[in-house]
Amino acid sequence: MESFSGKVALITGGASGLGRLMARKMGTRGAHAVLWDINDQALAKAAEEIRAAGGKVSTYHCNVTERETIYATAEKVRRDVGNVDILVNNAGIVNGKPFLECSDEELRRTMEVNILSHFWTVKAFLPDMIKAKHGHVVTVASAGGIVGSAKLVDYSASKFAAFGFDEALRAELKQQRLNIRTTVVCPFFINTGMFAGVKTRFPLLLPILNEDEVAERIVRAVARGKERVILPAFVYTTWPLRLVPVKVFDWVVTLLGVNNAMDAFRGRHS
Repeated sequence: MESFSGKVALITGGASGLGRLMARKMGTRGAHAVLWDINDQALAKAAEEIRAAGGKVSTYHCNVTERETIYATAEKVRRDVGNVDILVNNAGIVNGKPFLECSDEELRRTMEVNILSHFWTVKAFLPDMIKAKHGHVVTVASAGGIVGSAKLVDYSASKFAAFGFDEALRAELKQQRLNIRTTVVCPFFINTGMFAGVKTRFPLLLPILNEDEVAERIVRAVARGKERVILPAFVYTTWPLRLVPVKVFDWVVTLLGVNNAMDAFRGRHS
């Protein structure tokens, strides 16, 4: 296994939920965790947890919807901490409403946070990884980036894009024979609070995932250089299902309850 000792691991959306847990796990395994978020109070609390567990941590207020802010904050990280070895694009938002009920601003913000920010962070840190001849880019996508779902039109669009971003970036890095690894993460709903209220019809096949277990799986995948994390394993059945007629595919997805999962959605701020 690759050691995290001496590595600098930057996690966007690192103050809460999955990001906070990944930061703590990497920080306590030897990495210098660098957390980006817009919630200063949560950043301070997350940093306190990591330090209490014996880890190194630095925090930065950074709005990932702002390209120039990302570039400026990346430069601060280079000056303060050094080059980033592991970049985890974790920041994400969800509206959880029918498409026509989402405002233009909500739709724009979903794309800016969930995919456009990946462009700017990778542009900011990948050149340093190439010079150092090592690095790792982690893309936290979603099972919603493999199968579209009702009331997640903008979210699924952004996560399909994130999945494609990882795949094309991986291909490009391999074509150029660069020693930069990538990992894409596609989990079903996680109990972080972001998807509070969602339901699953068949919990044995498609359970609501435990955030600590997901964070552990991601950290282990990064340590082992694993290129894809799909949770739960049942999500893999999506690919052979693509071979059947669309009407059959849609029927199966509806039968599994995917299109009704968001009916009781409340979200983190309810």
